This record gives sequence, C-alpha cells and structure tokens, in this order.
Amino acid sequence: MSVKPTKAMVLAAGFGLRMRPLTDKMPKPLVRVAGQPLLDHVLDKLGQAGVTDAVVNVHYLPDQIIDHTASRKHPRVTISDERDQVLGTGGGVVKALPLLGDAPFFHVNSDTLWIDGVRSNLARLAENFDPARMDILLLMAPTATSIGYSGRGDYGMTPDGALRKRKEKEIVPFVYAGAAILSPAIFTDAPQGEFSLTKMFDRANEQERLFGLRLDGVWMHVGTPDAVHAAEEAFLESVA
Repeated sequence: MSVKPTKAMVLAAGFGLRMRPLTDKMPKPLVRVAGQPLLDHVLDKLGQAGVTDAVVNVHYLPDQIIDHTASRKHPRVTISDERDQVLGTGGGVVKALPLLGDAPFFHVNSDTLWIDGVRSNLARLAENFDPARMDILLLMAPTATSIGYSGRGDYGMTPDGALRKRKEKEIVPFVYAGAAILSPAIFTDAPQGEFSLTKMFDRANEQERLFGLRLDGVWMHVGTPDAVHAAEEAFLESVA
C-alpha cells in the first residue's frame, strides 16, 4: 500500500536566529543556496513529486515570503498567516489542517536541503508510506554522511523502518532530514495553541506507528551562515 500526496505543508514561520546576520532583514526560507532560495529548492522538489498545492506558513517578515510565492503555479501556494501568533511546528500544522484535507500529506521544513540520489526521495516516501501500519513516515539521513551536522542523531531504525528515539546520552545513526508524510488523523486530539511537532512524533512512536526511510543521496544541515558555503560546495560537486 502506498500513497500519492497532492498536498504539502511547508514550515516557513521560524525566526532563523542562528542564520543571523543573513536573516536580520530576510526570512531564512529566502536565503539563497546555489543560486536559489531554500524555499524554492523545497517547492521545486514537491512539484516534481506530484504535489499540486502547498500550504506555506509565515510569521517572521511574512510579506517577503507572500510576495515571493504569489506567482508560483507548480505547486500553487496558499499562505497560512501566523503573523499575529507563535504556534510552533505543531500548532502551525493544526491551523493549516482545513487547507490540507483528510488524506496523508507531505510535511517539509522550508530550510531542509538535500541532493537526491538516483530517485526522488519524496517519491520514495510516497511509495513506502503504508497507512495500515503508519501514521508518520520520516525521511532519515545518516549522520555519518550528512553535511553540516554534528549532533548525536535523533533515532535508531530497525530493518523494517520502525524508529526508536534516542535516549538522553545515546548516539544514534540517523537524523530527521526535515521531510515526512503525515496522516492528518494524528492531530485529532492535538494540543491547542503553540506546541512542537515532536509531540506528535513521540505519540506515534509510543503507538509503534512512527517509521523512517533512509535518505538516498546527501542531506545538508543549513543552520548557520557557514553552512551555506558547505552546502553550495556539495551542490557543485554533485553536478561536476
């Protein structure tokens, strides 16, 4: 069983504090890497994966993102305006649910960046999402080959893709790459207001309905100005 999401949620409301000074007067999703804003890298990948409608949430310097996406057709962009409230990664999705419908949808961070391997990783997510077994399928990057990432990882992963959350002082081999497929049903009893999407990940994990798919290609953690340069070098190598 697989799915073919035609809708996506793109998180673009963050302040980008660690990306300063680049984000002093520009929202992080519009920071350019390899000649293109981070947000466009994401939207292009979604369009190529068959997504027709993307909901993009905004809070910090929202008008720049609204203007930037106004003329996009593939996918069409609908703005979820959060300029008057801080909802967090989870609350932002809850606010956008009426625009996303009842079917599983892609969920992508606007600042995630990866180079696909032989095939589109979003297409692979769609092929591997099984609604009978899963509520959430996360794209997982191996920490050892990721660029710009120096953390302890997020999850261990069993051969069938089931995820096991990292314990406090543990080191695990996979980090969440910022792209996923979510079933809207997981938000039925979600908190109101601001909360982190990791709360939903933890809930699905407890119910053994949180799975991962190993990224095919190279993932880049673009969290700081220095990381932009490293990501651009990786892009140049990929097309050399």
